[in-house]
Amino acid sequence: MIKLKFSRLAFVAAGTAIGLLAATSACAADVNVEAPRGGWRHSGAEASQFTQPVHYPASSVNTEGQNEMALIKGRINGNIKKGPGKLIVNGVGMPLSVGAGGEFARPYSFSSGSNNVEVRSPDGSDVKRVQFFDTNTSRPLTRLRVVLSWDSDGTDLDLHVISPDGQHVFYGNRVVPNGGALDVDVTTGYGPEIYANTAPIKGTYHVYVNYYGSGGNDKDLTIAKVAIISQEGTLSEKQQSFQVPMRKPGELTLIKSFTYP
Repeated sequence: MIKLKFSRLAFVAAGTAIGLLAATSACAADVNVEAPRGGWRHSGAEASQFTQPVHYPASSVNTEGQNEMALIKGRINGNIKKGPGKLIVNGVGMPLSVGAGGEFARPYSFSSGSNNVEVRSPDGSDVKRVQFFDTNTSRPLTRLRVVLSWDSDGTDLDLHVISPDGQHVFYGNRVVPNGGALDVDVTTGYGPEIYANTAPIKGTYHVYVNYYGSGGNDKDLTIAKVAIISQEGTLSEKQQSFQVPMRKPGELTLIKSFTYP
């Protein structure tokens, strides 16, 4: 009798666990990545601008005029938890702003060769990975990339990069003669803002982050994350990542000085 009673309890417990698992799966988010597509591709001569227009006050990262060869976009369906998703591009992680309907879109200038993109839903219940290889050897490689992202919504952090020749790239001077450029000025939270140069000059670079504003709340603490990638997509690739607390609007912080190459 004792053995029979234990078996029934085990059966009921197992059935309950299966039911809970099914309910959890039904509520889980589903990530759909429309671009980029996986597999082999040739980006050809199609226009893919690195810098994007910004309409102030910006409500999201603008992707107008960008073709799908330089775009990350898709939708997260299902029960979406409030907050950002996570985007990982070629090993560099950053928050991903997700719209009210689950949509996301982000311009991104990929280099030729192998690239990978991973998108995670805000609750972490679903992950979508895309791997592709761009066979266009005439496409320039990004030899230096600096990526700024941060962990709070409704805040505005700005990336500033000063090259060895003194040229200063930031939201008010997004393209400079030595080839350095800032892709877009994100004013509404999370980022990322990306500096890139396909032919960086040798010498010492300085990376600053300015806490520009916080939507009127001067007490908001936000964590800035800066990733520095050199020789991207080669055997000599090097990645460095730094996290720095930004405590109040107006704060300008030197994140890292480094020598290239």
